[in-house]
Amino acid sequence: MLRYIIRRIFQMIPTVFGVIVITFILFNIVGGSPAAMTLGKNVSPKALEEFDEQRGFNKPLLLGRWSATRAYENTTFERNAGPWRQVEGVTYTAPQRREPGHITLAPGKDYALPLAFKLKPQVTYQWVLKYRLLSGTAAFKTVHSYQPDDVTGAKPALAAAGGFERQIRLLTTNSAWQTVKIPFNAGAVPATLKLTVHTEGGALEICALKLRRQNANWFDTQFVFYLSQIARLDFGKSNFTNQRVSQMLKDGIGPSLCLTAPIFFVELVVAVSIALLCAFFRNTLVDRLIVVIAVMLMSVNYLVWIIFGQYMLGYRWGWFPLWGFESWTFLLLPVLIGVVSGLGGNVRFYRTIMLDEMYRDYVRTAFAKGVSRPGVLFKHVLKNAMIPILTNVVIVIPFLYTGSLLLEVFFGIPGLGNMYINAINYSDVDVIRAIVLIGSILYVIANLMTDLCYALFDPRVKIG
Repeated sequence: MLRYIIRRIFQMIPTVFGVIVITFILFNIVGGSPAAMTLGKNVSPKALEEFDEQRGFNKPLLLGRWSATRAYENTTFERNAGPWRQVEGVTYTAPQRREPGHITLAPGKDYALPLAFKLKPQVTYQWVLKYRLLSGTAAFKTVHSYQPDDVTGAKPALAAAGGFERQIRLLTTNSAWQTVKIPFNAGAVPATLKLTVHTEGGALEICALKLRRQNANWFDTQFVFYLSQIARLDFGKSNFTNQRVSQMLKDGIGPSLCLTAPIFFVELVVAVSIALLCAFFRNTLVDRLIVVIAVMLMSVNYLVWIIFGQYMLGYRWGWFPLWGFESWTFLLLPVLIGVVSGLGGNVRFYRTIMLDEMYRDYVRTAFAKGVSRPGVLFKHVLKNAMIPILTNVVIVIPFLYTGSLLLEVFFGIPGLGNMYINAINYSDVDVIRAIVLIGSILYVIANLMTDLCYALFDPRVKIG
């Protein structure tokens, strides 16, 4: 048994890794920009950059040496001049049949490159420029202007006396569009950094411009950052509550289990008991009446049960408290609603299993040997029906930890279901991602538990 469990655990590793990869794809690739989705599109680029940096979204996805930065948005000038709209003296030309959209920088002037915010210190950046220069010269200038009170550490002599450090990258004259890469360092004090472009003797035309930030290494990526978070059991920080997600999960799992566990066990015992009753009185008035009631329970919407229970049992008759999580009495009404709303479907499912077993040969043999009907039901039918019952039960167990979304919201229970709804409403990416990931891993573990339970209840299943 132990050897089988260890082997199955090792077999689960690729599955768990696949779950991690799928959640990474769903939240880091398919969903678009998590920062814009959470903070909104009207937030400053610096706030978006800080959000991305805290969660690793400012890195390449899988592998890469350079990554984008919101200090300068990628510009192809297809519709307008982009961030160059506010720069005086820049002329914008819309796309034509054979010419891409571009901006023109007139000669004899320094143009400040329009950054949205200051760059990070001691980081290497790179301009990727597609340009055309028919005549004259053009130069990208990187100037660090040091003041005596600057603590740069990089240029102590210049900082003590006051001065500047200049780097110039000249652009060659060309009649066709040409792409170049211009690296530079932000320096120890980015506030002293001035980035300008200057042309002489001819206009510089730019049809594409983007800024890239150099990463620590090729594996400084979003996926590696995500794996390291999971290894540390660090699920990030909630943007809505400003709390660690791991702490929020610890605080919410208790109220959720207090609600879902009683619903699960009471519903299971009652549904199986009623299904055995149907098998005992099969094809009689009792059996048909139970089926009719089960179908009626299935036909009523879950939300109707909640509204009816709150209004009639809680508000009108005052049998139960309506809101909060102060004692066990606050759980009575939501547990009752949860059991009643799910009872119909479970009774129909378990009844079908029991009746299917009742018509098998071993049941006829037991009756022929004189075994009583209760003895056949509990010693033979119930035991042989445990395989489909276990399959249904164990698969439900992983979802107990997420709580009941509607019940927690309507009754003010501070569980994971309530937290999940709030995270969806406020686009709290870290919370949603953590709940989905943990639920998926628990589902994989539940499949292992199902196999073990099969061997425990069915002697025909062997573990080898």
